[in-house]
Amino acid sequence: MSAGFFRVCTQNHSQGVTLLELMVVVTIMALATAGVSFALRDAPNAQLEREADRLAALLEAARAASSASGVPVRWVATPAGFRFDGLPSQTWPENWLAAGISVQSAQSVLLGPEPIIGAQVVVLSISEAPDRRATVSSDGLRPFTVR
Repeated sequence: MSAGFFRVCTQNHSQGVTLLELMVVVTIMALATAGVSFALRDAPNAQLEREADRLAALLEAARAASSASGVPVRWVATPAGFRFDGLPSQTWPENWLAAGISVQSAQSVLLGPEPIIGAQVVVLSISEAPDRRATVSSDGLRPFTVR
C-alpha cells in the first residue's frame, strides 16, 4: 500500500472527536467538580450538623432507656457540654465532640419514662458561625430529628 493511503486514513480520524473521547472529558470534569465542592464544604456547618445528628441519636437512646427502665430521664445542658440525669453517667457521653457548640434554647429536655412526652426543642449553635443554628426536636410522638 502506498503512503497516500495512510495519510487519507489518518485525516479522516483527526477531523472530529469521538463519543468516547467526549465521555472521558466530561467524566474528568465531573470528578474535578465533585472534588472541589467537597473540598470547599463549610466546616463549621458540617460540625454543627454532626453534633445535632449525634444529639438526636443520644436523646432517642436515652428516651428508650428511660422507657425500658421506668426511670425519669432529663437531658441537661451544662457549660462544658451536657448530662443525662437519671442514667448512669459513666455510660453516657457528657461533652460535645466539636469545640464551640452551645445550646441556645431549652436548657433541659424531659425524656420519659412515659412513651408520649411533650414537644421538646433544642437549638444548637457554633461559635465559628454564630448565625447558623441546628434544631433538634420531637413532637413527643415521633423520634428526635434535626432541622
